[in-house]
Formats: sequence, C-alpha cells, structure tokens
Amino acid sequence: MSPTLIFGLTSLGVFHTLISLVAVATGAIALIRDGNISWNNALGKTFVVTTIIVCLTGFGIFQHGGFGKPHALGIITLITLGVVWIASKGSLGKSSAYIERVGYSLTFFFHIVPAITEFATRLPLSAPLASSPEDPRIQMAIGICFLLFLIGATLQVRKMRAKKV
Repeated sequence: MSPTLIFGLTSLGVFHTLISLVAVATGAIALIRDGNISWNNALGKTFVVTTIIVCLTGFGIFQHGGFGKPHALGIITLITLGVVWIASKGSLGKSSAYIERVGYSLTFFFHIVPAITEFATRLPLSAPLASSPEDPRIQMAIGICFLLFLIGATLQVRKMRAKKV
C-alpha cells in the first residue's frame, strides 16, 4: 500500500489528481477558446491522452472499498472515447461529426463529476463542504453542470448545422 501524502491521497492518487487537473484545464481552454475539443490540435490531444491516463490510474484507486461508481465512470469514459474515435473516422455516417464533437464534450463533463465530488468531500480540510458523494449539494452541482453540458452541446450542434458540417 502506498503511503498517504496529502489530502488523504496515496502517491497514485496524487498522480491521478495532477493528471486530471491537466485534462480539465486543457478541456476547459479548448471549449472556451475553440467552442469544442478536437483531436486536431495540441489542446485536444493533451485532453484525450490525459483523460485516458486518468481513467486507467483511477482503476487502481479504491478509497471507498472495491469497484465503485468512479470505476464505472472510467469505463464509460473510455467507451465514449472509443465511440468518438470511431466517429472521427466517419464510420458512423452523417452523424459522425456530431457524435465526435458532443462525445468529447461529454467526456469533459465526466471529469467534472469526480472533480466536484472530491473537492466537496475533501476541502476545506477542517470541515469539508459535503460529508459524502450523496450529499444533495453535490448532486445539485452535478445537475447544474449537466444542464450546462446540454446547453453547450446544443450550441455546438446548432453551430455545426449552421456551417452545414
């Protein structure tokens, strides 16, 4: 077992967290700057690679017992990235470009779920904002972020349709 370092994280947990911060930062910058995440630029490539690393390292973290919701989210994220990759090849017909664009945004949302949960259940150190991932405030924050994802995805699709992509 790895020694506990900071915030109750093992060395794997610290690495996982640092890589996830890179993924979230590059995804956010791409979404703000370009309106989407794309494999066709350095930000998009960094987002995808770090997202894969985050998922894989997450499988080795068992802070709450055995296999749990975070591990399932990692699998769903990897499957989504696989579908996005297939769509990027045009293999899903006319919908390929839409699936690719919205799929990348969905994987960004998938990062937000554990980010909110971990932040709220760990910080501030003396009195975390939430006692568990089931806290209604966490659920509300995730719900608001999901609504923002839906709005963003709708705007992305509308912009693509306007350009006749």
